Amino acid sequence: MALFDKPANVLHDILVKKEISAQELTADVLGRLDAVEGDVQAYITTTREQAEEQAKAADEKIARGEKISFLTGIPGAIKDNICTKGVKTTCASKIIDNFVPPYDATVMTKLNVQTPVILGKTNLDEFAMGGSTENSAFHPTHNPWALDHVPGGSSGGSAAAVAAGSAIWALGSDTGGSIRQPASFCGVVGLKPTYGRVSRYGLVAYASSDQIGPLTRDVTDAANILNIIAGRDEMDSTSSAAEVPDFTQALRADVKGMKIGLPKEYFTKGMDPEVEQAVKAAIKQLENLGAEVVEISLPHTEYAISTYYIIAPAEAATNLERYDGVSYGERIDGEDLVQMMTNTRTQLFGDEVKRRIMIGNYALSAGYYDAYYLKALKVRTLVQQDYLEAFKKVDVIMAPTAPTPAYKIGEMIDDPLQMYLQDVCTVPLNLAGLPGLSLPCSMSSKGMPIGLQIIGQPLDEATVLRAAYTYEQSQEYHKQMPQLGGKN
Repeated sequence: MALFDKPANVLHDILVKKEISAQELTADVLGRLDAVEGDVQAYITTTREQAEEQAKAADEKIARGEKISFLTGIPGAIKDNICTKGVKTTCASKIIDNFVPPYDATVMTKLNVQTPVILGKTNLDEFAMGGSTENSAFHPTHNPWALDHVPGGSSGGSAAAVAAGSAIWALGSDTGGSIRQPASFCGVVGLKPTYGRVSRYGLVAYASSDQIGPLTRDVTDAANILNIIAGRDEMDSTSSAAEVPDFTQALRADVKGMKIGLPKEYFTKGMDPEVEQAVKAAIKQLENLGAEVVEISLPHTEYAISTYYIIAPAEAATNLERYDGVSYGERIDGEDLVQMMTNTRTQLFGDEVKRRIMIGNYALSAGYYDAYYLKALKVRTLVQQDYLEAFKKVDVIMAPTAPTPAYKIGEMIDDPLQMYLQDVCTVPLNLAGLPGLSLPCSMSSKGMPIGLQIIGQPLDEATVLRAAYTYEQSQEYHKQMPQLGGKN
């Protein structure tokens, strides 16, 4: 019996019933990883020995008759910009490719209480800067549905691993869509929580609005993992003190009376017709199940991309200033200090990282700060106000996750502006700090997944999860897996 193709909630029940052991489950998923990783390349680092030890510890816990937690013995993977004590955290960059954190990120501390099995660290665009996982310093990741296509980014490795069955669940991070867009491209569920809902301590920041969240097989798994990682953290002053509900209580197939906002600005010119048709069909399905669809307007959406690509690079330029060959990271020697720093940053940072650092420094420079950065902050406030005004009329907002299905590797790598425009549907809610979830809602005529994005009010992940669960229960897309190696 194959186990790698089942969601964590099903595997948890099987473990509780002692129908399998955690070691058998881990061996099955590791076997799948061995079979597909050469093609998919979802990982930077694998931790096989650690995983086997964790599986053994989980089985000992079960043998003692202890009540096991949701992720006990369930194999998963961690995006390689989240600090893992004793395991390399490279951010897919040559500048810290030998960094072994002496501490765990808060999300890892919370996960480890559960006794999960961690298979390794997944690939990403360098320092999470990119939307295709082609900007990794090590190798691109391939979409399991079509190996010549991108998996999305920057959490492409995490999404591809879950889709391929080389991990049951994974963690990613989302600054402008980096959980939701790869979830859409790879046909899995990706949840970006409200800004502050999950601690950012131990997340190597690209921008200061990064948010950690789960990538999973289904909505049930996403709710359970959010239960584990959410909550106030004294190590992170940006984390919210708001009470964390039991998100699994929202998992009921009921949208009767729920008002769904349909923003006209999200169905933009240039959107793939199949994406628009699939998303509107999914919303129609929810309307048939009792929801009410309300046309809304988010008038400042058109400015969101340009606003994001001023604010985020400005934050990146500041956050990455420390990687200079002295304070942090590797070093390329030079004749003097200035030459050493110049060599280090020009030779060890990739093109996309250097591009964003330059944009950020330009926006923050004297004479341009008011014209660009300060103005962008004001526009961000307008974007937030658009959402708050809309949520006076609706409970959730629905739209495409991405304007197209996954594109081919190399298709946009030399056109960064075109790649930035792929974020048109995901970036706005990052500017507003809102929760958002992507789940599969169709397949394109070329056999690539299409994602439906559900956006919620601040700290209202529960309503987002309820809408997503209701839709998921009405279709089978989340149960599909790509063909790899001639078999599922």
